[in-house]
Amino acid sequence: MNEAKRIATKSAPEAIGPYSQALADPISGFLFCSGQIGLDPATGSLVEGGVESEFRRVLENVRAVLDAGGCQPADVLKTTLFLVDMSDFARVNAIYGEFFDEPFPARSTVAVAALPKGARVELEVTARRR
Repeated sequence: MNEAKRIATKSAPEAIGPYSQALADPISGFLFCSGQIGLDPATGSLVEGGVESEFRRVLENVRAVLDAGGCQPADVLKTTLFLVDMSDFARVNAIYGEFFDEPFPARSTVAVAALPKGARVELEVTARRR
């Protein structure tokens, strides 16, 4: 039977609900990461400073989960970006372009009414270990 391996790291915020930070499929090598918001893993609080600061923290959290799962940003194949306000898209997109290199992952961007803890941005990623 294919048993997914739970991935957890203290370098990213603990799950705030009944879910895992990520699950790794040992057969395919895929790593399915839950969405990350801009929580400081040390305090569990949303970082201050607006959407840019939040998204930089999101990416630090994503990197920590990827590292724990044996992946790096270059291994990310697909992302889903959630924004509370689509007017933040350009600012978030510029930071996104600093984190990922070409060929960039496939991406969907979705406007949402709200995110947990009052966050303005969330990112979910799927990666595959090489």
